[in-house]
Amino acid sequence: MPETIIRNTRILVDCELRSVDIAITDGKIEKIGKDISGDGRVIDARGKLTLPGAIDVHVHFRDPGLTHKEDWYTGSCAAAAGGVTAVIDHPNTVPPTLDKRSFKLKLKSAERKSIIDFGINGGVTPSSDLQELWNLGVVAFGEIFMADGGLEVDEMDLEDLMKSISELGSIACIHAENGKLCSHFTEELRRIRRPDVYSRARPNICEAIAIEQVLEMQEKRRVQDDVQAQTHICHLSTREGVGVIRRMRYGRKEVSFTCEVAPHHLFLQHGDWERLGTFGKMNPPLRKRCLQHLWNALNDSTIDIIASDHAPHTEEEKRADIWDAPAGVPGVETMLPLMLRAAKQNLIPLWRVIEAMSAKPAQIFGLAGKGRIAEECDADLVIVDTRNIRTIKSETLHSKAGWTPFEGKEGIFPEVVLSRGEIVYDGEIVGRRGRGKAIYGKGYNQTPEV
Repeated sequence: MPETIIRNTRILVDCELRSVDIAITDGKIEKIGKDISGDGRVIDARGKLTLPGAIDVHVHFRDPGLTHKEDWYTGSCAAAAGGVTAVIDHPNTVPPTLDKRSFKLKLKSAERKSIIDFGINGGVTPSSDLQELWNLGVVAFGEIFMADGGLEVDEMDLEDLMKSISELGSIACIHAENGKLCSHFTEELRRIRRPDVYSRARPNICEAIAIEQVLEMQEKRRVQDDVQAQTHICHLSTREGVGVIRRMRYGRKEVSFTCEVAPHHLFLQHGDWERLGTFGKMNPPLRKRCLQHLWNALNDSTIDIIASDHAPHTEEEKRADIWDAPAGVPGVETMLPLMLRAAKQNLIPLWRVIEAMSAKPAQIFGLAGKGRIAEECDADLVIVDTRNIRTIKSETLHSKAGWTPFEGKEGIFPEVVLSRGEIVYDGEIVGRRGRGKAIYGKGYNQTPEV
């Protein structure tokens, strides 16, 4: 008999909303149908929508080493409250995730603190033992920084590292900004102290050139070594970058890659510098006249998925001079609410939101049993009332950062969030610390040490 039944809800099936009950047993969706009987817990979702939990493949939860900004508990609470039921954490923590010791350190912290399921990406430098990290269970590699990010890789090393990653059968996640160009423009402009100068220091061309470089490397590897690399471009932000993606994807069908966009590049732009000041500093930076190009590319699936690039810093850190303030903004909790509000405003179809935030991330990164509402899949479910539109306020959010660049914007937030059939959020955090499970990559071949 089902342990939990969600009654009278609506789910999206073949682009149509259908009224169903959902039966959950042992953390899995057991049955989807009408008038399902059972004596377990009943969640009445009449008039509400049930979505698959969002999967955020690009977060920086800062744990270990930078836990004054965020940690696995606060980060996972923020994720759950925003309808995110699985995350993949990137490697630029302290220490960075470059070897067995640092991987185990991060894994242990996540296992003790996270209330949702999680994967861990491996860091990439010329000295990284990629095979060891792959065997330990990293989901993918990166983000790999082509410009300053603490783990920068130069162009010559990048090509060799991408080859090694492709030979493992893994994915190289690339932060595509050309480092030489970024350094050149930064040095020219460093005397200027206005926050908006930062966009000029990392102009659109830095991204477009970097994307083209990476995809040309991938094509060269395919031709020379008959190896089809798996490349994922992080946080696409420019119309020029979109142009390169379109040309490479539709003009050269043998080049296979995926890409993501972050909410801060969909909902914020250059004019927000005046409101945000140094709190708007991020990499890639705020852009001029790029929003519509990104929305168009997301809607027509040129951009595959949405990921938050959740990168929290304290308010004190962000109040520094534009050249000294750290780059990055929090966003894991506001990502799905912003996109649901956009769907209600007809900026994007609901089916595309679900595909870009749940189904496609699971498919790209090999997260079996996640990202779909289907029998035998994990019961990672988000119940929302699309009539309940809320103003985003920092004091109601759960990140340790304590602020949001989306202050005052509108979102549709979850009412109930289930992770593998357990309620982790119902208006407040109820998931227990440490209940989240590790998601291992395809190379995993050993039991983690305690």
